[in-house]
Amino acid sequence: MTWTERIAIDPKVLAGKPVVKGTRLAVEFIIELLSQGWTEAEIIQNYDGITHEDILACLQCAAEVLKSEKVYPLPA
Repeated sequence: MTWTERIAIDPKVLAGKPVVKGTRLAVEFIIELLSQGWTEAEIIQNYDGITHEDILACLQCAAEVLKSEKVYPLPA
């Protein structure tokens, strides 16, 4: 599975932010819940339609975005 099978980017939905397909739940929202200590089970229980695969796709999407980020160190 690739994250693009489960994550949609549509300018008409949340101003083009990546969301779990079929929802208005942004990838950043799912990542934020995980960073606040929510378990996968809690997310799935509280947000209908979200699956284990969706959460993995959110993590994969975030990882890919961070990998492609360019860092330009400032001169000392």
